[in-house]
Amino acid sequence: MTARLTFDLPGGPIAALTADSPSPDAPVVLLVPGFTGSKEDFGPILEPIAGAGLRPVAIDLPGQYESPGRGDFSVETLGADVRAVADRLGERIHLLGHSFGGFVARAAAIASPTRFASLTLMDSGPVGIDGGRRARINRLRLAAVYDAILAEPDYVAGPPAREALLRKRFLASDPAGMLAMGNGVIDEPDRVAELAAVGLRVLVLTGAGDDAFPPDVQADLAKRLGAEFVEVPDAAHSPAVENPPATAAALINFWT
Repeated sequence: MTARLTFDLPGGPIAALTADSPSPDAPVVLLVPGFTGSKEDFGPILEPIAGAGLRPVAIDLPGQYESPGRGDFSVETLGADVRAVADRLGERIHLLGHSFGGFVARAAAIASPTRFASLTLMDSGPVGIDGGRRARINRLRLAAVYDAILAEPDYVAGPPAREALLRKRFLASDPAGMLAMGNGVIDEPDRVAELAAVGLRVLVLTGAGDDAFPPDVQADLAKRLGAEFVEVPDAAHSPAVENPPATAAALINFWT
């Protein structure tokens, strides 16, 4: 059974979803969404993770959906927010970042590696993607950006309820935050050597059909980190939604 949480941090509230674990002392897993994403992206895997004896907590980053923006949406500042949430959750938690959230989680881990038991980079990369999208993001209103995403020739619509959520949360997000995160997912520098130097246990997990960060790029990222690498079949850039059973199984195997 999932439940809502709010973390009241000095900079403002952070909205979250969780699922109860049968173990009162369950290790905590903190899940960080990507650009245009939200905590709901992890909804399909929360209960399986909890059933495996872990306590999952998925958040909206500041500026995303139900977490108000704070004016500074840099990767470093968002990483500090992740560390602040981690401070509320106990010792040595497992950290996962999806796509842009992987850059944020990476910054948090580099800044405070002893704070975390492990780091999972899900459909993220060594460096920002360059799709020539900066100009489009900067010149269009938020609703127009969303409509442009839907108009992409390779966009595959999901169930109506899922599509309604995607539009609702996108338009509810902080416009300045969305623009900043959109630029961040393009501009992020290569920090792989910094992450490797902290010695944290890492998993690189990708959907086999990821078209944002190609699996071969992520495989090379794992090699550079000395990390485990898993491809989730029948999934693209959002394996937690596209193939929840296989995604949950791979994550649980790594964490336990």
